[in-house]
Amino acid sequence: MAVVVDRKTKLTYEDYLQFPEDGRRHEIIDGDHYLSAAPFVSHQRVSRNLMIHLHRHFDLTGMGEVLHAPVAVVLSQSDVVEPDLVVVLAEHASRIRRERIEGAPDLVVEILSPSTAYRDRGLKLDLYQKAGVSEYWIVDPERKVVQQYVLADGIFRSAGEHAARIAVACTGQPDAQPVEVDLTEVW
Repeated sequence: MAVVVDRKTKLTYEDYLQFPEDGRRHEIIDGDHYLSAAPFVSHQRVSRNLMIHLHRHFDLTGMGEVLHAPVAVVLSQSDVVEPDLVVVLAEHASRIRRERIEGAPDLVVEILSPSTAYRDRGLKLDLYQKAGVSEYWIVDPERKVVQQYVLADGIFRSAGEHAARIAVACTGQPDAQPVEVDLTEVW
């Protein structure tokens, strides 16, 4: 049910549950409803290819679980997003519920689309930082680069822009082999 804060109606997770299943992405950020059209085919290809690479490193090794949109990620009662890809490490598996992810995933991946780029680079960057997401990737399929952010002391720090290879920073296993994605196989 929507709540009123400082004379402004803010939508909640209960409102999110009432949105139609219409092939569009419905998200609530700070109580405001955001709607996105279905992504382009090129976006979906990049998403699929990243999913395959991350699945090999996390799901098949038992290090964690990779999920792709649409999956609801409830960061707070008034923040419900559907990232393109999320990784939840095995040590945080209790965050994955039957119908949603409750709390911050360890890695969030957003793939830029013309209609979402501004939100992904600004509003969501701030939201994921505030929610305590350990690592955030902004994938630009047009430029064929990934901007990587890693949370340090509660603040996202840029870990660079990558075009050929990217190492996952939040593996949860400091002595493990680094998890690397060959981006030349993603584009």
